[in-house]
Formats: sequence, structure tokens, C-alpha cells
Amino acid sequence: MNRCRWCNEKNPTYVTYHDCEWGILKLDDSYLFEMLLLESFQAGLSWECILNKRENFKESFDHFNWNIIAKYNQKKIDELMKNQGIIRNKRKIESTINNAKIFQEILEEFGSFETYLRSFWNGKIIKENDKTTNELSDKISNDLQKRGMKFVGSTIIYSYLQAIGIISSHEDTCDWRLK
Repeated sequence: MNRCRWCNEKNPTYVTYHDCEWGILKLDDSYLFEMLLLESFQAGLSWECILNKRENFKESFDHFNWNIIAKYNQKKIDELMKNQGIIRNKRKIESTINNAKIFQEILEEFGSFETYLRSFWNGKIIKENDKTTNELSDKISNDLQKRGMKFVGSTIIYSYLQAIGIISSHEDTCDWRLK
């Protein structure tokens, strides 16, 4: 089985993510928020590091429930800062709370985050490799930042679009590229 070079085949979690999740179109709001949260924590770190802590993030952030996260207070921030199972970056934790509130506003305005994404995207899977940003990630990033979201630069949004399957970036030598 040939996989993308970045996939650490010694890490079963990473292999499963590559084979069964990455680049597969999935646009339900729960998944879209989960990946947005995880991608924002990935800034400056490896995706493998975040993926290895995914279950801890899930437990620590109330199963990625944006309605609960939007109500987090200083006591919860302090609790998260002591949690060794996640990335303990106060700016990222505070931005997650902020981003959950904006996610709620987007859902109220558009009905779903998928509908919001489709206001920028024509619905066709983008197949490209060796990029870290593109016109779509620039547009979505700029809009999210205007709305007040943090840790949503174009590179993070590009990675997000790969994760949720809007952009397919499996390498030419990867057996999964045709899926």
C-alpha cells in the first residue's frame, strides 16, 4: 500500500486518519467544527501531534460542542491550561471560545457551516498538491478573520479544506489519490 510521504506508517492512528478520513468529503457541522478547532491548535505544530491528542481534545472540549465551548469561563480556561493531554496554549484556548461564538453566528446566518463554505466554493473537489494556500483558502480565511475568528490564516484554512475533503492532495504515488 502506497501512502502520502507525510503519513508516518509507524503510527496506526495516523495511518487510519490518512486512509479513512483525510481528503474524504465530510460536511456535517459537528465534524466541521471539530476539524476547525483541531486545525487552529495545530498552528506551529505537527498534525500528527494534534491527531495523537484528538481524544483528549474531544473529552476536554465537551465533545467539540460549540454551544458549550462558547460559554466557557475563566475557571474552564484555567482547567484546560492544567490539562497535559492537550496543547496548553492560552491564546489558542481563548480563541477556541471566541471561534465557537462566531461559529454559532455563522450557523444562525447560513443555517449550516456547509452552506457558509459553499458561499465561497462551487462544490467541485479541488485536486492539487504541493500548495499551502490557494484562492479559496484566502477568501475563507479573510472572511473568518473579518468576522473575528483567530488562528484561521490561509495556511490553516487550506489544511482544514484538505482535512474535510474540499481539497484532495493525495500525492501521485499514493494509492488513495483516486478515491
